[in-house]
Amino acid sequence: MTEPLRSHTEPVDAHALRDEPFEPEVVSSDVVYKGWVWDVRSDRVAYGDGEIIREYVDHTGAVAVLALDDAGRVLLIQQYRHPIRHRDWELPAGLLDIEGEDPLVAAQRELAEEADLVAQEWQLLVSTWTTPGGNNEMIRIYLATGIQTAPAAYAREDEEADIRVEWVPLSDAVDAVLEGRLRNGILSLGVLAAERRLRG
Repeated sequence: MTEPLRSHTEPVDAHALRDEPFEPEVVSSDVVYKGWVWDVRSDRVAYGDGEIIREYVDHTGAVAVLALDDAGRVLLIQQYRHPIRHRDWELPAGLLDIEGEDPLVAAQRELAEEADLVAQEWQLLVSTWTTPGGNNEMIRIYLATGIQTAPAAYAREDEEADIRVEWVPLSDAVDAVLEGRLRNGILSLGVLAAERRLRG
C-alpha cells in the first residue's frame, strides 16, 4: 500500500519550501468524457490502506503573458467567459495544444494573436497549477517587455472577436485585484508577481 504524506513536526526551512512530487499507484484510469478542448478522466488510486477515486479535467497546460510597456503599464484584455457569465479582465493566454511546442514560443504566439504585439525581452515570471483539486493544468506566466506592434494583425473569432484591450498602470491593476474588482486568478497572480519582481 502507498503511504500518504504525514505531517512534519519541525518547521520547514523557508529556502526548502516547495511542492513535492508524490506518485501513488494508479490502479485504473479511464476517460469518462471526451471533450472538444479537454477530457474528463477518472482515476482509481491506491492511497494509504485503501483506494480513492478522483475525477478531474485532463488539461493540455497553458501559457499567459504579462506584457509591460516602458511606462509601467500592463496589457489587460477583456473577453466573455461562458462558465462564469462575465466579461472578465485577463492576461493574454492560450493552451499548449500544439504537440511539442515550446511554452515560450506559445506565449509569443498568444501575444501576437490576441493583442497584435511582439516583445523583445521574455522571462518566466511564475508558474502555477490553476485548480489542483479539479484539473492538472499547469500555466506558465511570462513577463514580456520591449513591446512593439506585430508586423501583421490577426483575424479573431468567437469570444476573441470582440476582445477589449487596455493598458493599465501596474499599480492600478494590483489595487483592483486586492480590492476584489478583478478576480481572474492568472491575472491576479501575474500582476502581484510582476510588482514583486520589479520592486526586488
